[in-house]
Amino acid sequence: METSIRYGVDSKAIRIHAKEKLPIHSNTHLQLHGELDTRLAAPTFLSAMLRQFYPDFSASVGVGVQYTRKDKIHYSVRGKKEFPVTTDGFFNFHIKGRYDVDQEFRQKKSIGAAEFSWIIYNFKKEQDVRLKVGYEILGKVPYMQIRENNWTFNADVNGKWNIRYDL
Repeated sequence: METSIRYGVDSKAIRIHAKEKLPIHSNTHLQLHGELDTRLAAPTFLSAMLRQFYPDFSASVGVGVQYTRKDKIHYSVRGKKEFPVTTDGFFNFHIKGRYDVDQEFRQKKSIGAAEFSWIIYNFKKEQDVRLKVGYEILGKVPYMQIRENNWTFNADVNGKWNIRYDL
């Protein structure tokens, strides 16, 4: 199980996040997520998604259901494709998208993004760094991510930010 502690500009408390991937077939797994808000002492996010990976195409597709405290239950379909920019695989271009719909199939929300990622192994001794720069297409929002071993910092031009520490 992967666990992390998260905090961001839009939260008033630290959140504890857990993710588990249960293998179903060689390139398929069930991915479960949960998040507990320490201020509310209640779950604010629960998700179950069936994900299929296509290693020959560097792509994945997922379908699932999510519960959020704000939006309640909604269904989600997502996809991601990676294009290597360099032959060593450390610099890549990604396109990804997600389509969400509420439980009555009335409210719909689409998200699409294009991003570059650069992985720098042994940036310093025993320190790996990943840099991401992306653009959320429908919202027209540039964003960035810096990840160093267990720490991740995300920010966008609208002033939203969050920080995560993987346990």
